[in-house]
Amino acid sequence: MASMDRKHEVCSPFIPRRNAVRKTSAEIVSEARRSLRVHSTQRPFTPRDGHRQLFGKSTVCSDRESRPPSTFSLHAQNFDAPDSRPGSGTRLSPLDHKPKFPVHCDVEDPFKAFPKTPSAPLEVKKGVRGTRARLLRAGSLTTLSPVEGHKDMKERLNPGSAQKQPSAKRLPSTDHTEVRSGPHNPGLRRTASESRIQQPGVDSGLRLTESTAGRRTEQGNGFDTTSTEEDAESLVWNNMIAPRLQQLESVVAGSSSEGSVDRLCDLCDGLHGTLAEADMLGRRCKRRSGILRTLFRLVDLNSARLNLHIAKLCLALCVSGNNLLNICKLIFQISRSESNDVLFQNNSHTIIDSFLGILNNEDVSSSGEALLYCVGTLKFLSGNSAILRLLLDKNCVGVAQKLIQRLCTAEGTNFTIAGHILVQLTATLRNLADHPDSRPIFISFSILSELCVVLRHHRKDPDICTNISRIYSKLSSYSECRLALAQTPNCYQLFLELLNKHHQKQDLVVRLLFTLGNLTAKSDEARWQLFQCEGCMDTLLQLYDAYQRRDGSPHTQPQRGPPSHSEPQAPPVKVQQDEDVLVKLVRVLANMCIHPAVGPALATHTACIQLLMETLELRCVQESEELLVNVAATINNLSFYQEESSVFRRSQLTMAKLMLKLVLCSSMDAMLEATCAYGNLSRSKDVRDFIMQNNVHQFVVTLLDSKSTEMCISACGVLTNLAQDPPNRASLSVEGAIAKLVDCLRDFGPGDWQLVGQVCQALWNMISGGSEKLLDTQERESLLEVLTTYLDEEEALKWIENEDMRDFHRACWELEFLPVAHKLMKTLQPPDQTA
Repeated sequence: MASMDRKHEVCSPFIPRRNAVRKTSAEIVSEARRSLRVHSTQRPFTPRDGHRQLFGKSTVCSDRESRPPSTFSLHAQNFDAPDSRPGSGTRLSPLDHKPKFPVHCDVEDPFKAFPKTPSAPLEVKKGVRGTRARLLRAGSLTTLSPVEGHKDMKERLNPGSAQKQPSAKRLPSTDHTEVRSGPHNPGLRRTASESRIQQPGVDSGLRLTESTAGRRTEQGNGFDTTSTEEDAESLVWNNMIAPRLQQLESVVAGSSSEGSVDRLCDLCDGLHGTLAEADMLGRRCKRRSGILRTLFRLVDLNSARLNLHIAKLCLALCVSGNNLLNICKLIFQISRSESNDVLFQNNSHTIIDSFLGILNNEDVSSSGEALLYCVGTLKFLSGNSAILRLLLDKNCVGVAQKLIQRLCTAEGTNFTIAGHILVQLTATLRNLADHPDSRPIFISFSILSELCVVLRHHRKDPDICTNISRIYSKLSSYSECRLALAQTPNCYQLFLELLNKHHQKQDLVVRLLFTLGNLTAKSDEARWQLFQCEGCMDTLLQLYDAYQRRDGSPHTQPQRGPPSHSEPQAPPVKVQQDEDVLVKLVRVLANMCIHPAVGPALATHTACIQLLMETLELRCVQESEELLVNVAATINNLSFYQEESSVFRRSQLTMAKLMLKLVLCSSMDAMLEATCAYGNLSRSKDVRDFIMQNNVHQFVVTLLDSKSTEMCISACGVLTNLAQDPPNRASLSVEGAIAKLVDCLRDFGPGDWQLVGQVCQALWNMISGGSEKLLDTQERESLLEVLTTYLDEEEALKWIENEDMRDFHRACWELEFLPVAHKLMKTLQPPDQTA
């Protein structure tokens, strides 16, 4: 079956395998005689949700009221200015560290000699008044002009006017420990010690003031740089950051026009760049709360473009807690409008990177709702083909895999929010699966297996199950994905359990059945594993019975007045959806029949045979063509396993009568499948009599004029069986069967020895036993000429162009054609030539 995976969608099991042991001609032809048909079908259509919402209208989540909303309002007052993480509720144990007291203490103020912490406010001298005092007050925004601030700070840091001022880009960090990038800013990582390393003998450009000259470190041989670093940060703040904040506020106060929004976006970008150059992004800036307060106030302007710039900068400043949630909500709100997708494309290297960083680092228990809106945004954006490509390039699938693993371990109160997040995440993965480049990525990260784990944990959630079924139905159409899914332990049993649990959810059921049909279409092992699962046939047949319509003809509306000649009305959507379930389900049964151990079991299964016949009886070809084609294919496959006591054998005549409407219909697919089934059913004398009595043989003879080799082979199979009864031969000859068979032999012979063998068998049955007189002189001479040519092996096989099929056709020539051809030659030649 391996070569079939590579060659054909609709395939036959007799294609030779590529293995070291070459099959004998008998083995190859034996497979050909058991030729069973595998049918493809259309993948269930998934309509695109025009409304971007966390949970669509079709969701059936039981806790609707507890689900986070898709619509909400955000204002500056919703944000927390201090931006501190909420308390964990856990009391911290005291530190073991015991500080050393300085040897020399000031008697008047014993605490004066203690070094100040980095977060302590600068001491305001009594002589300083006005703007200077406000500048040095912790957490306040300065109103000092850039020139004054620069001059004042220069004098404070360096009393000597000739000293050179250090560059803002090389200012030391204020932290003595390693500074790591925040979870939303990968790549920004440096240590404070690296920024303070100086070469011996090189002037740093900084001078100690009176307030710092007397402070010594614990070792007694170095200076405490805390105040110096605070002064340096103040310098950057006064000269570079505070002016930009003032400009932001002045623009807001001045106008709300489109031009002011452009200006504010530029100022936000400038502020972002300034903070990055000064190494003050993340949580390294002590006055970041002032920056955040200013940014939060801009949210009230309600501009999507500006809000995206604000969110980008806030994420770069590593907001947390309630502020992180509100920023994620803000971005989610922007992404709900498809017209804003271009904004995300222009800012993809920051917003999407930041969101993927959040998914990688934030904890479900503390930031579950923020993760929800973050993934919801990615779900909306992945519907855009350009952004979808960006998400694949930025390893969104790998991030999703790690998040899935974390979500599957959530328990208790976190289980509910984890389920909400998984609804969004699985919908995002479904969108990503649309891109052809995603398939190898899905396989490399074992996404198909990971999703099975999700199904086991959240099998009660129909939304999660439906999203995953959409992924499977999409990817199982490709051989590499089928293999990855088939290798997932117990996936077949899991699918059957889901079909049992959610049997009324049509969109889930139809996709799981489509996936099972894809898995069993190409693999004998898959057919056997599915059949071996506990309750397999019970589950499938219960679904069959539940979706079988038994209300007469629900498609046809009762007519009032004179009959109309207009086009028939389309059936209701619900009827079409239910029928699609049966199409996929019957296809699974047809594929399972191919396994030599499964086929006989189904042929003796009374409920299975009765449901198939009931479908033939209830449906008409005009309204249920695909379903009836699949039913005919299943009956054809089952007809190879006719045990003496099987229910199938007892029902052959009934099936033949029910399929008559397929043989006589205008659908070529239905006609072909029904003719194939007649080829096996006509081995029964009762069926042959029914065919002749209802003049079906006339129609079968006309099929020989078809240019389709499949149709000709099927027709030849029926004629071969009908010609077993001598009374039927004359009737077939009157319809021109012999002449048409000779034409088929001449037209198709050199390229298809399976067809030639079947034609010769039909001819032999027609003229053997003293019936050769049915041949006229011209037909006899024409047949002898063709047979003489085909008996030359070299001449016969030179027409085979497909090298993969050469062994098969050689076997057919040897075992199917040669024996019958020699018998025909002996019958057709005059006695003197035969001797």
